[in-house]
Amino acid sequence: MGIVMFSIVTSLPCCVFLFINGTMLFTLRSKSVFRETSRYVLLYNLLFADTVQMAQSQLMYVLAAFRLRLTYPVCGVLVMFTNLTTEISPLTLVVMSLERYVAVCFPLRHATIITIRNTELAILVVWAFSSLNVLIRIILLSNVPFEDPQSLQMKDFCKLESMLLDPASVHYDEAYTCILFISAGLTVICSYIGVIVAARSASTDKTSARKVRNTLLLHMVQLGLSLSATIHNPLIAAISKVLDRITIVRIQVVLYVCIIILPRCLSALIYGIRDQTIRPVLVYHLCCQWRQYRRNNADSVLAVEQWTISSANQGYLRGYGSLHIQSTCAL
Repeated sequence: MGIVMFSIVTSLPCCVFLFINGTMLFTLRSKSVFRETSRYVLLYNLLFADTVQMAQSQLMYVLAAFRLRLTYPVCGVLVMFTNLTTEISPLTLVVMSLERYVAVCFPLRHATIITIRNTELAILVVWAFSSLNVLIRIILLSNVPFEDPQSLQMKDFCKLESMLLDPASVHYDEAYTCILFISAGLTVICSYIGVIVAARSASTDKTSARKVRNTLLLHMVQLGLSLSATIHNPLIAAISKVLDRITIVRIQVVLYVCIIILPRCLSALIYGIRDQTIRPVLVYHLCCQWRQYRRNNADSVLAVEQWTISSANQGYLRGYGSLHIQSTCAL
């Protein structure tokens, strides 16, 4: 019963956030202005990676909650796919920060530098770099010997730490994570400082610079939340040594929702509320889907009521026919 309750507690917000992210993704493809603007194309890439990672994380959480142990090859595919989408987010935030930096510091060259073709090329580089990292992890795992088919069965739940089977994989994971987030953090901070310096010049639009500065601050918050997701499992492992099992499970649910699930919906909430171009279209699609959901429910209820009335009428007619036949036979 406790497993079911905890699964519902995590699955409910995950489904809500997936619905919001899915609506946001549909919104970003519904208008040509979104498809032809670089920052909206980058936002779509960020949201797509966050949405896939959210669904993937929830799948792995449910597998662990119901104590389902996988084989190493199956878990390896899930973990590597999660690694791929996890690294897309900070790298895309770096590209988005550089795009905002160019918009403020080089406004006259922005249209020349930040084109749709260059944006698509940057997204391709981001995915290629993340795929290369996954390929290196697979090569490191291939060096681990498995003596027989029985050894392929995992003795623990499927998670990243379970796939770090040799010291080389552990060292590579630590080094890559540190380099990735330090370089991404420095890039966002330098972009922020560059915008502040540019805002002091007389030729810069102060309102635009202030909006970009706030956006870069939000990018730093998003980057910090992405970094916090990498310490989720080690933090749970450290807590499990000093607390009882029930307390650990409750803390794990709270940390999972706050560190893993919530940050993946943060981009949709931030841009859906702050961006004056996205907000009316997003609200329209959300309201339309809600009205469609209510209309479908109303139609279902009406169909059930009509079926009930029809069944009752048919039963009444059958009963009346039987009674009429009995009366005729008696006569």
